[in-house]
Amino acid sequence: MPQSQSPEPELLKAILEPLLEDFQYWFARSRSLLESEDITFLSQDQQSDLLERVQLAQKEVSTAQMLFQATNGQVGIETATLLPWHRLLHECWQVGMRWRSGTSAAPAPEISGDDNVKPNE
Repeated sequence: MPQSQSPEPELLKAILEPLLEDFQYWFARSRSLLESEDITFLSQDQQSDLLERVQLAQKEVSTAQMLFQATNGQVGIETATLLPWHRLLHECWQVGMRWRSGTSAAPAPEISGDDNVKPNE
């Protein structure tokens, strides 16, 4: 009796592919903000360091996406690899929310993870 194919590749594709796309999206927004704005509550070194970490994470995510696609979704990514990306995004979201709360209502690039967050009054 032939064995049916494991559902794991489909599950990986359904979960991992959009997750990697989300990482790329949010890292791109973070990078845009960090490259285009002077984040006054960060020192120049802190902003540069955060930007460098975002750029490195973008390269890592791109590599993971290429490997995932090259293997037709047959490989996963260790949680130990995903967690630093998640932590970095959380840090970027915090910077984005704080930056947005300190800027005027003029439209500008932002990286807040929640578009419903209102600046403190």
